Amino acid sequence: MRDERETGGRWRRHQRHEHRAPDPALAPWVDHLWAVTWDYATPYAQKVPPSVSVHLTAREGAPPHWHGVTTRHRTRGLSGRGGVVGAALRPGLARDLLGGPVARWTDASVPAGGPAGIVTLDALVDWLADRLPAAPAPAALEAAAAVGIARDEPALVRVEDLADRCGTHLRRLQRLFAEHVGVGPKWVLRRFRLREVTDRMAAGRPIDWAGLAHELGYADQSHLVRDVTGLLGETPTAYAARYPPAEIL
Repeated sequence: MRDERETGGRWRRHQRHEHRAPDPALAPWVDHLWAVTWDYATPYAQKVPPSVSVHLTAREGAPPHWHGVTTRHRTRGLSGRGGVVGAALRPGLARDLLGGPVARWTDASVPAGGPAGIVTLDALVDWLADRLPAAPAPAALEAAAAVGIARDEPALVRVEDLADRCGTHLRRLQRLFAEHVGVGPKWVLRRFRLREVTDRMAAGRPIDWAGLAHELGYADQSHLVRDVTGLLGETPTAYAARYPPAEIL
């Protein structure tokens, strides 16, 4: 039986989310800063969708951790009162901070080497700022630009087309993504297409599934539904039920 706290936006009664733009010094490296607090009298299973960003997180009683790109949904148990703060790095900019090819950290978490006393966003920002290189490497900027094209041009659905758009060949693009992004360009294209789906569902907009499948380059509606289910671990209808009632076409 489904936990009723998962549906209709009821989880918002127990959680508070904050998103903040980075300061100018962090902006070349960091996409956004975030903080989450929760208060659950009984344990709650929080579903976390895949992310194309590497995240740096910190919470009370634990040292900061790096979290690589996640290629599948995860479930985290929340109970009592707690919180976590984080920095989402710009996709493509993590290699110099991690000290090696970003693909090594995909679907993995490792301690970042900091103290256990970082519990606020300001403290996390200060700790990260002290460890930033002087400037991003040219290859990192090239990878970040390629990810930006994949994100901003939904008509791009084939890796070969993305390589052409970036002015490079396929194998070089794949090597660039393994080194600096952590996943292949095919997965990145797929994730950004599905972000359009989840954004629309989260906003409570009516969805014409057949039309959306065509718009995003899928052969048919069933293919889109399978892709959403594979990444999120539940059908689009089940995912949409997490948010306030909306007409799902």
